[in-house]
Amino acid sequence: MKAIVMNTPGTPDVLTLQDVHDPKITTPTEILVKLKAAGINPIDTKIRQRGTFYPDDMPAILGCDGAGIVEAVGSAVTHFQPGDEVYFCAGGLGKSQTGNYAQFAVVESHLVALKPTSLSFAEAAAAPLVLITAWESLYDRGRLEKGQKVLIHAGTGGVGHVAIQLAKLKGAQVCTTVGNPDKARLARQFGADETINYQQTDFVQGVLNWTQGEGVDLAFDTIGGKTFFDSCNAVKVYGDLVTILQPDPSIGNLKVARDRNLRISLELMLTPGLKGLINAQNHQTSILKECAKLIDNGQLKIHLSQTFPLAEAAAAHQLLEQGSMIGKIALLID
Repeated sequence: MKAIVMNTPGTPDVLTLQDVHDPKITTPTEILVKLKAAGINPIDTKIRQRGTFYPDDMPAILGCDGAGIVEAVGSAVTHFQPGDEVYFCAGGLGKSQTGNYAQFAVVESHLVALKPTSLSFAEAAAAPLVLITAWESLYDRGRLEKGQKVLIHAGTGGVGHVAIQLAKLKGAQVCTTVGNPDKARLARQFGADETINYQQTDFVQGVLNWTQGEGVDLAFDTIGGKTFFDSCNAVKVYGDLVTILQPDPSIGNLKVARDRNLRISLELMLTPGLKGLINAQNHQTSILKECAKLIDNGQLKIHLSQTFPLAEAAAAHQLLEQGSMIGKIALLID
């Protein structure tokens, strides 16, 4: 099969299209998927730059998100059959025989859900990681409840645009940060009640104005760095702050968080896969199933900004690394 292969960490140029052996079903619970599209996420570019989680397994095929058609199933698989259209977040972290920048992938069946019928394969492939990340951050880590006020950073980004919609589905009021008026208009289309252009306004002051000086019940940080520490000032006393980035103690400290008695949560949706936590993986698959229903009911949308053919994975990485991305990018696979 054709696949985008990475032989060493580095610039996007290390991603090359090569012929590799087709993956084979090796356990009774696996399925073989003929991939039609693969999502591209920031974790892909970070792994490409720094190296994989499994450096002894090089070369590697990247890509955690995939969507395609079931080609074959293991002997113990009863809930999928050839011809089913599916989507999933699995592999792509450097482990041998995994990764979705390829024409085929073998995946454990408990990680796979039926694709939302209303989405194209490209849209579906762009969805799993951000759906799970936003869901776990808001609902599981942040314990978001109806009527609460939430700050979501980067509301038109891959995770942010999904998070706005999930927060609104829970009955929350949403404030989000954006970088320009066009993004503000798009964020409101996703459901944001309030937008703050961080280029023109200090977002902390903007949040305090919006909440009459109290702060939000929950802040969701998708940016990291100084933004994480500044967000502590935008959360109400005894509130929640969830981040998907690792806080850097060289940039700030948690004195404000401690003074305000904040509950801080770290979200890494890759943990179940890296640690082999089956129950947690099943929970993530249940999120994909529930989101598929919401998508097909018209209650949740995936904003796919651009697609690239598989052979142009390097160009897709270059675009993502430029920053200020709206929505998601996907690779189309013949």
